Amino acid sequence: MRTPRPAAWWIVPVTLLVGGVVGGLAWLLLGAGWSVAEATARQGAIQTALAAGAGVGAAVTLMLAFRRQRHQEHAAHVTAYLAERNAALAEQVAEHAKHDATERRVTDLYTKAVEQLGHAGAAVRLGGLYALERLAQDNPGHRQTIVNVICAYLRMPYTPPEPAPAPDPEQERTAALRAARRRYQAARAGFPLPAEPAPRQEAGDREGELQVRLTAQRILATRLRDDRPADQRSTPAFWEGMRLDLTGATLIDFDLIGGHVTEAVFIKATFTGDAWFRRVTFTGGARFDGAAFTGDAWFDGAIFTGTVWFDKATFTGTARFHGAAFTRGARFHKAAFTGDAWFDGVAFTRTAQFDGAAFTGTARFHAVTFTGTARFRGATFTEGAGFGGAMVINPAKPHAWPDGWRVKMTPKGGHLIREEADGVPAGED
Repeated sequence: MRTPRPAAWWIVPVTLLVGGVVGGLAWLLLGAGWSVAEATARQGAIQTALAAGAGVGAAVTLMLAFRRQRHQEHAAHVTAYLAERNAALAEQVAEHAKHDATERRVTDLYTKAVEQLGHAGAAVRLGGLYALERLAQDNPGHRQTIVNVICAYLRMPYTPPEPAPAPDPEQERTAALRAARRRYQAARAGFPLPAEPAPRQEAGDREGELQVRLTAQRILATRLRDDRPADQRSTPAFWEGMRLDLTGATLIDFDLIGGHVTEAVFIKATFTGDAWFRRVTFTGGARFDGAAFTGDAWFDGAIFTGTVWFDKATFTGTARFHGAAFTRGARFHKAAFTGDAWFDGVAFTRTAQFDGAAFTGTARFHAVTFTGTARFRGATFTEGAGFGGAMVINPAKPHAWPDGWRVKMTPKGGHLIREEADGVPAGED
C-alpha cells in the first residue's frame, strides 16, 4: 500500500482558496455607492460565492473523512503484515527448535548405540546393532553413517571359532561312570564333592562374536535388498544409494543376493564359507582386489555398472559368473581360480583382462560376448579352457587369446572363438 502524502500538501491550497473567497466577500460587503442593479447583481454573486464556499467546505470534510479511512486501512494493513511476519518467524523458530531437539536426540541415541558395540557382552553388542538399524530406518539422512559404522565393526580383526570336535560316545560313557563313582564314594565317606566348576569360556567369546557379526551382515543384506524394478522401488525397508567399505573384513557365509549397492570395496576381504552375490547390482565401482574366497563364490546374474577389480583375488571353491554383465572394465589380473571357473553367458562390454590369471580347475567361457578388448596374456589353464559359442564383436581390437584359441569367421559373417585345429591356420574355418 502507498504511504499517504503529508496533510500540508492539500490543506494549504484549500485554506488559501477559502481565504480568498472570504476576502472577496468582505470587499464586496464593504464597498459603497452601489446602485440597485449593482446591489442585486452583487447579492447574487455573494450568494453564489457562499454556495461555492459551502461546497468547498463539504469537499474538505469529505477529503478529511477519506484520509482518515485511508489511514485506518494502512494501519490495518501494517498490523496484518507484522502479525503474519511474526507468525512466520515464530514458526521458523519452532521448526529450528524441533530440528535441533531431533538432532540432539539422534546424536544421543547414536552415541549410546555405538558405546554398546564396544561392550564386552555379545548380547549388549547385538542390542547396539539393532538400535543403530532402527535409528537409520527412522532417519534416512543418517543411514550412510550408520552403514559405515556397521562396516567398520566388520572390519575389526576376528578369528572364527574352531569347529567343535565330533563327540566320542565311549569317552563320554567312561567319564560319566568315573563321575558317578566319585560321587558314590564321597557320599559313603560323608564328604560331598564340591560343585563342578563352570566351563571356562574361550577368551573373547568367539561364538558370541560370531552371532554379532552374522547379525551385522544380515542387517546389511536386508536393507540393501529390493527385487522390484527401479520405478517401483519404494519400500521403506530398502536403503537406497548405500556404499560399502569392507576392506580386510572377515565375512562368514556373506549373503547379498538381490542387493543394490552404489560402491563396494572388498579389498583383501576374507570370505569364509560361501559368498553370495547373485543378482547384485553395483551402480558404481566394485573392488575385490586380493580378496580370498574360501568357499564357492556366486556372482550369477550380477550387474557391474562401474569398473570391477578382481586383481590377485583367490577363488578356492567354484567361481560362478553365469549371465553376469560387466558394463565397464573387468579386471582379473593374476587372479587364482583353484576350483572351477564358470563364465557362461557373460557379457563384457569393455575390456576383459585376465592377464596372468591361473585356472587350476575347469575354465568355461561358453557363449560369452566380448564387445571390448579381451586379454588373456600369460593366463594358464591346467585343465584347458572352453570357449564354445563365445562371440567377438570387433575382431580388429588388440585381443590376446589363450594358447590354441583364435578368432574365426563363421559362414554367416560372425566371429567366434574356436580352438585352432591341427593343420588349420587361424582365420580359416
